[in-house]
Amino acid sequence: METLKVIDVCKSFQGNVAVDHASLDVKEGEITGLIGANGAGKTTLFNCISGYYHATSGKVIYKDQEVQHKTAEKLCHMGMARTFQIAKPFGMLSVLDNVAVGGYNKANSRTQAYEFAEQSLDLVGLIDKKENLAQLLNTGEQRKLELARALATQPEVLLLDEVMAGLTPTESREMVELIDKINKTGITILMIEHIMPVIMKLSHYIYVMERGKMIAEGIPVEVANNPKVIESYLGKGLEVE
Repeated sequence: METLKVIDVCKSFQGNVAVDHASLDVKEGEITGLIGANGAGKTTLFNCISGYYHATSGKVIYKDQEVQHKTAEKLCHMGMARTFQIAKPFGMLSVLDNVAVGGYNKANSRTQAYEFAEQSLDLVGLIDKKENLAQLLNTGEQRKLELARALATQPEVLLLDEVMAGLTPTESREMVELIDKINKTGITILMIEHIMPVIMKLSHYIYVMERGKMIAEGIPVEVANNPKVIESYLGKGLEVE
């Protein structure tokens, strides 16, 4: 069953088309990947889905409701959270306080917001750094903090925008394990990622964008062997088990 459905979404900026009749389905409980070269329109589509932009045309359907005109705040309260390409923590606040900001989305009290925050920090492996200033975290830890803040909102659907960016190989392996663990808690995930072994390993289904359009879709092995995808993005030599 689709928990999130995008139908013919377009987004233009002063006549320049960034997303051109893009459609995708995100099935409940699965990890769906979205790939494409820089400038393909992936993040713009994310912004349309999550309420940071309003689509020029088309529909975004979440929980059987059309939500393309709802704000990011309302969508977050409905259970859709996201991370961003560049982590921007509140540097002079503690790690715990940073995550509690997300906790207030569903919390009925300050106590509950901080309970949500501690649960999220425990899940991502930062609970031992909860009293540290956020600005003291390294890149990998800041990525985890960004994830924890989104998780503290108690999402049902999580949109991840290049959470591997800037990570070391060891940190990337840890992040793959973490995303898999988050998914196994029942959270549905839609993710943008440029590291192909990562997206191929994690995703149940993948969509490919080029110049604002969807050019291919399928399970990882199908996408990896699609001639159009190889030509436009992957290149030769990627093997998928």
